[in-house]
Amino acid sequence: MKTIRVLAPAKLNLTLDILGLRPDGYHELDMLMQAVSLCDSIEIAADTGGARALICEDPAGNPLPDIPADERNLAWRAADLFFQKTGIPDSGLSIRIVKRIPAQAGLAGGSADAAAVLRGLNALCGKPLRPKPLSELGADCGSDVPFCIRGGTARVRGRGERVRPVRLDPVQHYVIVKPPFGISTAALYAASDTHVPARRPDTDALLRCLRQGDAENAGAQLCNVFEPLAVQLHPEIGQIKEALLACGACGAQMTGSGSAVFGLFSGPDAAKRACESLKGGENAVFYAHSV
Repeated sequence: MKTIRVLAPAKLNLTLDILGLRPDGYHELDMLMQAVSLCDSIEIAADTGGARALICEDPAGNPLPDIPADERNLAWRAADLFFQKTGIPDSGLSIRIVKRIPAQAGLAGGSADAAAVLRGLNALCGKPLRPKPLSELGADCGSDVPFCIRGGTARVRGRGERVRPVRLDPVQHYVIVKPPFGISTAALYAASDTHVPARRPDTDALLRCLRQGDAENAGAQLCNVFEPLAVQLHPEIGQIKEALLACGACGAQMTGSGSAVFGLFSGPDAAKRACESLKGGENAVFYAHSV
């Protein structure tokens, strides 16, 4: 039996623009994505000789019944795709996921787990897939998976399959707030088809600020065209933004299709103070830094 442990970092959308509907039915996107230190932990055991098993639990070891532990889970789907692509037989696979990334948050928790399984299986099996085909396999699993395979900072286009890494030396510091509800991604995409954004991202301007370590001006450049649509459905999104800004965030916005909102802070101390200040209610609150 071979085992490996892999981390699955969450992602933030520092920018998210929708450029239109593609002929294949997907939307053409232009995004700046950032992997952060909030992460799930994945333990993969191959060649167990038994039936496939997938376990999802919280850090205390409690099972998470709301997360499927079968073919409905993207991590399971990722394993299927890997074995189909490589022709390597599945001689017994065990996947244990310790969840820290909240679900239905726009943080790519499920995609991060799937990407971790692909990276872990590829390593366990002697790296039969080079980075490009591994990323292509990830795209078959989910739109966020190619980025989650690569991690770091990246300009992401298409439906998520075109990932261009971006080097950012200064570490960014964030507070992430997840309210106790999710938002339908499909509903936001449908609404976006008839909505003309009042403001679109300037990703190049944001990158210039981040490269200079200028968190104040970077915060002003955060932009997600989904956010106004989400606020119409859930005004709480706007209230969380205001709370983050009141706690000293240089900028705040929803990530992905929500419902999590993050604030960008000038340094770790300011972020951690804000994190402690915002805890205690019904929202889940996390400090995270770029990785």
